[in-house]
Amino acid sequence: MDRTGNEGLEVGAHRVEDGAAGDSDAGAALAPVPKSPVAKPPGPLLLGVRHHGPGSARAVRAALEVARPRVVLIEGPPEADALIPLAADEGMRPPVALLAHAVDEPGRSAFWPLAEFSPEWVAIRWALEHGVPARFIDLPATHTLAWGKDEEPATAGKPADESADPAGESADRRADESAGEPVGESAGESVDESVSEPVGEPVGKSVGEPAGASAGEQGAGEQGERDGSGADVRVDPLAVLADAAGYDDPERWWEDVVEHRGVGDGDAFAPFLGLEEAMGALREAYGSGGHDRDLVREAYMRLQVRVAQREFGDEVAVVCGAWHVPALRQKSTVAADKALLKGLPKVKADMTWVPWTYRRLARAGGYGAGIDSPGWYGHLFGAPDRPVERWMTKVAGLLRDEDRIVSSAHVIEAVRLAETLAAMRGRPLAGLGETTDAVRAVMCDGSDVPLALVRDRLVVGDVLGEVPPSAPAVPLQRDLDRIQRRLRIKPEALERELELDLRKENDAERSRLLHRLRLLGVEWGEPVTSRGSTGTFRETWRLRWEPELSVRVAEAGVWGTTVFAAATAKAEADAVGAQGLADVTALAERCLLAELADALPAVMRILADRAALDADVGHLAQALPALVRSLRYGDVRGTDTGALAEVAAGLAERIFVGLPPACVALDADAAEEMRRNVDAVHGAVGLLGDAVASGASGASGASGEEAESGRDRRRDEGSPPHALGHGELRDRWHAVLRVLSLRDTVPGVIRGRGVRLLLDDGKLAQDEAARLMGLALSPGTLPADAAAWIEGFVGGGSGGGMLLVHDERLLGLVDAWLTGVPAEAFTDVLPLLRRTFSAYESGVRRTLGELVRRGPGQRGSAGVGGTGIPGFAAELDVERADAVVPVVRLLLGLGRVEEDAEKDLGDNNLVGAAG
Repeated sequence: MDRTGNEGLEVGAHRVEDGAAGDSDAGAALAPVPKSPVAKPPGPLLLGVRHHGPGSARAVRAALEVARPRVVLIEGPPEADALIPLAADEGMRPPVALLAHAVDEPGRSAFWPLAEFSPEWVAIRWALEHGVPARFIDLPATHTLAWGKDEEPATAGKPADESADPAGESADRRADESAGEPVGESAGESVDESVSEPVGEPVGKSVGEPAGASAGEQGAGEQGERDGSGADVRVDPLAVLADAAGYDDPERWWEDVVEHRGVGDGDAFAPFLGLEEAMGALREAYGSGGHDRDLVREAYMRLQVRVAQREFGDEVAVVCGAWHVPALRQKSTVAADKALLKGLPKVKADMTWVPWTYRRLARAGGYGAGIDSPGWYGHLFGAPDRPVERWMTKVAGLLRDEDRIVSSAHVIEAVRLAETLAAMRGRPLAGLGETTDAVRAVMCDGSDVPLALVRDRLVVGDVLGEVPPSAPAVPLQRDLDRIQRRLRIKPEALERELELDLRKENDAERSRLLHRLRLLGVEWGEPVTSRGSTGTFRETWRLRWEPELSVRVAEAGVWGTTVFAAATAKAEADAVGAQGLADVTALAERCLLAELADALPAVMRILADRAALDADVGHLAQALPALVRSLRYGDVRGTDTGALAEVAAGLAERIFVGLPPACVALDADAAEEMRRNVDAVHGAVGLLGDAVASGASGASGASGEEAESGRDRRRDEGSPPHALGHGELRDRWHAVLRVLSLRDTVPGVIRGRGVRLLLDDGKLAQDEAARLMGLALSPGTLPADAAAWIEGFVGGGSGGGMLLVHDERLLGLVDAWLTGVPAEAFTDVLPLLRRTFSAYESGVRRTLGELVRRGPGQRGSAGVGGTGIPGFAAELDVERADAVVPVVRLLLGLGRVEEDAEKDLGDNNLVGAAG
């Protein structure tokens, strides 16, 4: 979904209209207002509002209480009329949003968010409480969803010189469109047959946009096509009016005019009339303000208002973005309006309610009709009295929870300071700016660090709405809800970490759910590195539920009606469509993590076919690590990975054969990439040898009888217990490394790495390694080739620095070579050497510098002379080394420690600590 909604005319209009509709107190609760002494204006009651404006919400409630209309029309998609009664359900807790998506293309979707302080929500609740019909009258979602499909949609009846606004949806809708994909069948007629009769009287105001979609609050699709429109200038009515009033900050003007302005016992309609007059002047000056598609939407709204007038007379109330009010008031014929609607594109659309969050109502989240401070507005709307005092109390509670020292005296002083600042700045009441300055000075000691927490948690907020189970939902969503309740893992807007122990059944099921959702593209959780353990039995997830994930669930519903069935079908389809071998191996790994036993055979067949046909050693080397990692999951997940082990062993065999020829005649970049592949294969061969030797049956997580029966079953089926033995795999790989390290046509970085890996595995004596280094650094070798050999041998994060620290001969060879590099070649090799040694930790670099400073003959006596670094001596300290052997044996799982070793450890009790 695209969240780049633009804030333009309608957004400003929302604010503007609110500016005229204030309440007696910024924190006043919704309450009936006494009857206005002034009669309701003739014709439909047009209530222009700011979407998500608490001032507008209070003013709308007051106007409805006075006017008592027989029907309430609201800016929003008419397909949602059947969902309006759910707003009265006890399980419905705003913020929520109306979600529309194309039936045949769920990814094409749009939202209409509503908070408890949204005027549209207040109008809906008022209508339900008083038994008055409520209807949505904006352009149907069947058209707005189709609008974003084509880059240049044709709108019949529209002036030829006006380009269509690709995002007919308002910003609130936040359309998520996948351009270029087919859309569904059209659904329903755009205009009721009853509106075909001409109406000679003026039309009422435009209908409300529950999502806050006004002109200028364009959806993502509109934003994407805006550049192709003839209107390059977008007007923000709020900014224009604020500038006319002498304000440089539209939000501050809004607070002063609306949130801090009272209605009292005066005319409940006056604010809306004043706002309508201001919007009329702006529309005369700016026309559509660059929002050409609003003309089509407003035509549809006028037709719907006519229908309501024929049924209910003038006792009709319309709640819409203030920008639309002048357009709804203007006289227009039915024929002219229907001409604008002729030929609109259509898709078949479904509607439902979904939870929303304050964070997604914020403009910073990319929501065009968003506001800067939804949490603050929610507080103003809900506080029964003394809003500043109550706000400071909330801030103090939050800071105390974060272990900051905040007392009641801080609250009192912060309130006094906020009120003083408001008086000094000539404001009627302390607003968000004054309270923020007061909090920073009094509670945060002038620091913006704790203030950032206040802004994130309170000013914006992490409130997540709730939708009742009776709301329409795709079967996949209902299955997900059922699993979430069973596993006690509730979606939350606040980001949190979840630690899972896969040895516990409930945690294992949670892991499977999160992995399956990721495979379906529902990124509810993100795996992160576990801080407490590196074992494969533990997982750590970072969870946060975002509203658009509801769209991802609906989109994934095409794969199945349950999470398991949908993930299985999606995995099989992804395997068929995978572009490369590495993609298939990564998919196999994800199938094992998600325990998709039905999908794994199909994935493995495709994997075997791709591996047999792919002759690129680089591709094979990139695919092997993921396969080998997958073999470990059987340990804790009980997965039989025997077939996977066979494929991995075959893949390794092909790498062993093809790697030496593939390493010949490579440039520097290709050599570096191949060096990374060699490292990956080396680690994978070690794990693969262990897995193959143990039968790769996942037996460690199962009982001994289960593991033995698994091995017997594979033997009965004709599968070998292992394709290559543990020693065979390692020996074959070491032979390949030896070839790479001795072949002159292989780049130096790969030869150096081969020598290093053989040395680490104990397959190359230190004397031999020193001899090979001496040959590579001999005067006959080009300085650039020698530097590359050094990078391969001791570079990167392979612990090469510590190798030089502990091996004086190798350090001496590097030192001697470096001092002998000719001056004209030194500048060429310097960047490579800097890259090699800069990867070392600062302590390693410091130690190497100290050893080099002492010079040859002095390094070995560092510990004895007293001037060097402690811990270095000419010979190995056998006594100290023996002391740690028992602990090392425990860490490596090499068996129980003998009684005498345990006795030698004495009071240190290292054995107990290690166990």
